[in-house]
Amino acid sequence: MKNFNICIDIDGTITDAYYWLNITNKYFNKNITEKQITKYYIHEVMGIKQSEYEEFYEKNKIQIHSEQKLREDVQIVIKKLSLMHNIFFVTAREKSLTMLTHSYLRKNEIPYDDLFVLGSHYKVDKARELECNVFIEDNYDNAVQLSKAGVKVLLLDTNYNRKPLNENIIRVFSWKEIYSIIDKLILQCKAM
Repeated sequence: MKNFNICIDIDGTITDAYYWLNITNKYFNKNITEKQITKYYIHEVMGIKQSEYEEFYEKNKIQIHSEQKLREDVQIVIKKLSLMHNIFFVTAREKSLTMLTHSYLRKNEIPYDDLFVLGSHYKVDKARELECNVFIEDNYDNAVQLSKAGVKVLLLDTNYNRKPLNENIIRVFSWKEIYSIIDKLILQCKAM
């Protein structure tokens, strides 16, 4: 029997948080740096209309999501976690990207029990359905929403999510730290 049901976001969580920057800068003829990315929504960062970003994204989403680099230690940590826990990827990506996402995870040798491509940033219902013990996320609003629904959230630090946290959110800085915290959470559960 596996210990925890771990839900994991993909973009900015297992992948580099600024994966979209180079291609977006080039397309919109901008020179935005990682330090300037203090908002989650890309159109706001780039100073463009949401409709302009959506048009760009529609043309480039396959390339963007196929070429994303993984965060350091993601493969090692998720492989270790998958030995003792259920791994569920829960992403806000469009449903049309489901097969591409499966392929990306397999190509990068990331084990998982299931993938849920929601097409929405609202993840609370899926987390409840999966009886999620811990959710690993980079989107501040998602983290707050999940935490208020009673889900323990590990929020991977980025320039765009440095806002106050509640008692159900732990800010983390690496995947090795995530592994360590999940170990501690299991010990706490067993002690209860």
